[in-house]
Amino acid sequence: MTRNRSAPAPPAGLGDPVQRLRGVGAGLAERLARLEVHRIQDLLFHLPARYEDRTRLTPIGSLRPGTSAVIEGNIMAADVVFGRRRSFLCRVQDGSGTLSLRLFHFSPAQRAQLKPGARVRCYGEARSGATGLELYHPEYRVLGDQAPSLPDRLTPVYPVTEGISQQRVRSLCGQALAMLRRQPKVFEPDIVAALELLHGPTPEISLAALESGRHPAQQRLAIDELLAHQLSLLQARRRVRSQPAPVLEARGDLLERFRAGLPFPLTAAQNRVIGEIATDLAAGAPMLRLLQGDVGSGKTVIAAAAALITAGSGAQSALMAPTELLAEQHARTLIEWLQPLGLEVALLTGRQRAAQRRAEEARVASGQAILVIGTHALFQGDVSFHDLALVIIDEQHRFGVHQRLALRAKGEQGSVPGERVPHQLVMTATPIPRTLAMSAYADLELSVLDELPPGRTPVSTVVVGQERRFDVIERVSAACRAGRQAYWVCTLIEESEALEVQAAEDTAQLLGEELTDLRIGLVHGRLKGEEKARVMAAFEAGEVDLLVATTVIEVGVNVPNASLMVIENAERLGLAQLHQLRGRVGRGATESHCVLLYQPPLSRTGRERLKVMRESTDGFVIAEKDLELRGPGELLGTRQTGLVDLRVADLARDRDLLPEVQARAQALLERDPEQAARIIERWLGSRARYAHA
Repeated sequence: MTRNRSAPAPPAGLGDPVQRLRGVGAGLAERLARLEVHRIQDLLFHLPARYEDRTRLTPIGSLRPGTSAVIEGNIMAADVVFGRRRSFLCRVQDGSGTLSLRLFHFSPAQRAQLKPGARVRCYGEARSGATGLELYHPEYRVLGDQAPSLPDRLTPVYPVTEGISQQRVRSLCGQALAMLRRQPKVFEPDIVAALELLHGPTPEISLAALESGRHPAQQRLAIDELLAHQLSLLQARRRVRSQPAPVLEARGDLLERFRAGLPFPLTAAQNRVIGEIATDLAAGAPMLRLLQGDVGSGKTVIAAAAALITAGSGAQSALMAPTELLAEQHARTLIEWLQPLGLEVALLTGRQRAAQRRAEEARVASGQAILVIGTHALFQGDVSFHDLALVIIDEQHRFGVHQRLALRAKGEQGSVPGERVPHQLVMTATPIPRTLAMSAYADLELSVLDELPPGRTPVSTVVVGQERRFDVIERVSAACRAGRQAYWVCTLIEESEALEVQAAEDTAQLLGEELTDLRIGLVHGRLKGEEKARVMAAFEAGEVDLLVATTVIEVGVNVPNASLMVIENAERLGLAQLHQLRGRVGRGATESHCVLLYQPPLSRTGRERLKVMRESTDGFVIAEKDLELRGPGELLGTRQTGLVDLRVADLARDRDLLPEVQARAQALLERDPEQAARIIERWLGSRARYAHA
């Protein structure tokens, strides 16, 4: 009689969980997940951050401080020495010279191993120390009679996290590569070759090319990764565009009455973009449009026009802003424009009192409020819309993908959930270089406001060291005595809201002591909403001469009489943020100025940033430079999960690849959707779902 035995588990595949590898339990899998390694194939795309050349021995006599090398020699002396710190010191000689190995943390077993007469092979960086050249905590191996051969490939150094050693990652990547060799048809041959090369390059390959990211193997993977992101976003766009959306048309004379009631004429660019949006809203498929405009180009008017078209069809719009200050500014402006047309605007923020919030929520749920403005409070579960047809997101880069998804879902709360999708207009005053916008927002059509409203004056910018602070205070005094208003923006080296608030309070007090004849206001992120609104209203009304603030005033503040801005520690801010802050002045006909106060000495990047700000007021020129200096992650916002979280490619470095990637993505979706799905799965895995946003 045969005994029933369970069938052996099938051999692991590259798409299997990483736990299928030898030596990977639940604890290690959890740590690997921090490195975005979930499946075995993720290890293949977890590429080295750099390489070490351990393929040849370097004579001790030819070593120079700062160089890393493999040395081999005999231990001549070993002892514990006492200085400022206790350490274990071994003197090693190879015939060409002598150096010391110094261990600050050591065990009895190491002392027993590293004894006079033993032969060792070490790898580390040579430094000048108390005994001459020293290797601090080198990797070492005590050699027997038969010394092992040196590696024939460069040694990869992988990104790691706490609890995972280089040796462990190298071992796991080795297992994944061995599996790839047994299943080579999983990927295209040139992808397999690129992975093999990058996990273990031969010594003749240029380290400089690898470190620059421009080696052909890296570029092949970069194209593939950019293609995966592009395909994912295009698929998301197709999915959304295939769903029905409300048909919204500008009925009656609402738009004409709106234009006639504005205290300024619209620019040709504003009229063009309103036309593009009107066409989208009437098409019956969800609008997905990115509106880019420089600081002060008049995006709020576009949002109002889009909401009017929506209101003409009896439906609601929601405008989501990143800060309460900006939400309140939008509400004041839009109430002033829309109330005369008989349209009601509601404001929802996190700091409203319970009774006021319930009243606003009731107006939203009944449809009485045709435009709803708010912060993240808009997508909280207890907010219910009557008929949400248009979602407008201001300062898109400040919102996480989940927040976009949550607000879109609010519009799917019709009679049949999920039956229709609201239109979406995304606005940003952080100009994004065109190639970057086409890559990171490939799911959105692009509109650009490339014309400033008439009457705006360019802002002149000067860069001043802290030693001339008193001169700057005199300049503020003169501007305010002439009937103008000024901002003094406090920023800190440390990223701490509490310290930044303290700095603003201290600065306001010191300026108050110096400028006794000026009315000084203070606004920061920890003020209660009512107090913040009161100070801002006083500044707008001209009852405050000098506003001391943290960077909460970066967006949304519009005071045409303010003609001078001083920014402290300007070298610590990115170009996009400096440009946004500077955009608070120059909103009237008076000549305006921005003073960038810096703390010497300036770093190279800091000097470059301030030079760009002094020489240009064009947001698109500044955005290109910001991309070079900071990279795409910071430019688009670190919270853009799934868009710029790249492993191999670099959107700044690899901009030249994007046109080819965009053309290939469109063709591949048409010709071979299955291959497109494989490429997305290869690079994004579960992250692909974020592209729904």
